[in-house]
Amino acid sequence: MTVYDATGRTYALTRRPDPRIAEAIGVALEGMASVVNVGAGTGSYEPGRTVLAVEPSRVMIAQRPVGAAPAVRAVAEYLPVRSGAVDAALAVLTIHHWGDLERGIAEMVRVARRRVAILTWDHAVFREFWLVRDYLPAAAVTDARLAVSLGRLTGLLENPEVRVVPVPHDCVDGFGGAYWRRPEAYLDETVQAGMSMLALTPKPSLQQGLSRLSEDLETGAWQNRYADLLERPHLDLGYRLVTANLPG
Repeated sequence: MTVYDATGRTYALTRRPDPRIAEAIGVALEGMASVVNVGAGTGSYEPGRTVLAVEPSRVMIAQRPVGAAPAVRAVAEYLPVRSGAVDAALAVLTIHHWGDLERGIAEMVRVARRRVAILTWDHAVFREFWLVRDYLPAAAVTDARLAVSLGRLTGLLENPEVRVVPVPHDCVDGFGGAYWRRPEAYLDETVQAGMSMLALTPKPSLQQGLSRLSEDLETGAWQNRYADLLERPHLDLGYRLVTANLPG
């Protein structure tokens, strides 16, 4: 059983693609006529030019919409794709679950002729997010354990470019930082189930912090403490789009 067989059951509900993030990924894949989506999950952010989705979890594949690219059960470290078969290889918020990052990146480079694009996050930035810093330190520990350092990732690519992907205040994709201006969402168990850092943290370790968040929302303490966030349209929480053009 993969991690997402247990934690990915609500993804079709809570992890819908946000159009602004999709636009950033689209720009990164501009000019690419064929794409393989690695760790494809339910197909969020999968461009129409995707010729194959690679995903190890049956639960995630079962939630892919009608008309999505054909999907195969496989892992990033052993892509069932011939060398140089596609213009680009894409990986969206998935590398933190790979068993062997180096081999997975090498496989992306092997199958792509022109470009690799990877959406990930920088824990050094995310750990300062109010949710994990002030309420859920246990989730911060989980996030640190899951996270792949940008230095490690970029060291595996030739001349990578790193772009900031700010999180809009009304982000529709329910990843960890999505609700930074809508804190009540973090109290929803369905929302929690779609976030690795919460789904993979023992619930007793989260209970006290979530109770305190609920109380602070009721009393207005949260709104007073984070008043500077309430008018901001977007926030940098460490999400990064890493791209690399391949030689040849």
